[in-house]
Amino acid sequence: MSNIPCSRRQVLQYMATLSVLSALPFTVLAQIITRQPPRSRFNSSSTAEEVTEGIDLSGLTIAITGANSGLGYETMRVLALRGAHVIGIARTQERAEEACAGIKGHTTPMFLDLADWESVVRCAQGIRAMNIPLDGLITNAGIMALPELELVNGVEAQFAVNHLGHFILINQLREPVLAAPQGRFTLLSSRAHRRADKGIEFDNLDGSQSYDPWRAYGISKLANALCARELAAQISHTDATANSVHPGIIPTNLVKNLPAWERWGAKYLGWAFLKTVPEGAATTCYVATNPALVDVRGFYFVDCNVDEGGTPYMQDDAMAKKLWQVSEELTRDYLPVKQGA
Repeated sequence: MSNIPCSRRQVLQYMATLSVLSALPFTVLAQIITRQPPRSRFNSSSTAEEVTEGIDLSGLTIAITGANSGLGYETMRVLALRGAHVIGIARTQERAEEACAGIKGHTTPMFLDLADWESVVRCAQGIRAMNIPLDGLITNAGIMALPELELVNGVEAQFAVNHLGHFILINQLREPVLAAPQGRFTLLSSRAHRRADKGIEFDNLDGSQSYDPWRAYGISKLANALCARELAAQISHTDATANSVHPGIIPTNLVKNLPAWERWGAKYLGWAFLKTVPEGAATTCYVATNPALVDVRGFYFVDCNVDEGGTPYMQDDAMAKKLWQVSEELTRDYLPVKQGA
């Protein structure tokens, strides 16, 4: 072995670095050394079928909420096309069965209402009762820009449905996902998180101080991304991953609450900036299935590639941790009982 000259200063610097790293909590250290995702060849025009071409999902089980229409249906269709067993979750059993009946491949219909947290628990219980590892959970369902303030369990409805309902589901299905060889949590966020210009407004989660439909939606989407970030830190010692995605702007059922003139613009002028549904489902399918993303966790993806998010809140680990703690407090009656609690 050749001798490498090293000055006393360098030795001291190395020792100081090791000392600092050894003092860090394991989850923080794991995030530091998390593998950076490779740059993919896909872009905004890629479709879900294109980004999954050649990927064999046979033997895998993936659950997705909002599977009865739009992005959720297309995602379920493509995952089943690639051989996965897809648990298609809709708001009612009838909608779930109708959606699954139109899919070529192995699907199982289930239902939950993200505004009815007991139904979320029942759905998770049904999935756990299958006694199989869950290779992926995709939290796709949501509501957008409610014109008037609505409350769910005392919390602004978009935050309660888009974030807290899925937060319960994630925690209820955490163990089945961790039991899979390489389980993946894929949370749908949105570039609308930029509307949350003050971050998560913890003192206004009930909207009593002020309510703006788009800011509230943005806060819920920021919450989705931060939830994935904190979850990634918590499971960094496992083979599972958690990431968030922005699907793009797509004319789906979410636009039903937009003003009439905005719906008209989306319908007749949207070709200039909107994605098609197959294009919109691409990033979700890529992050949920691509072999290149093994051990890649805690990132926000746009057009099948990592994006910094555009605001400092997207990398705010302190806010992510506080969000997790507050979410636990708000939903404690619907979460699994922790061992030793």
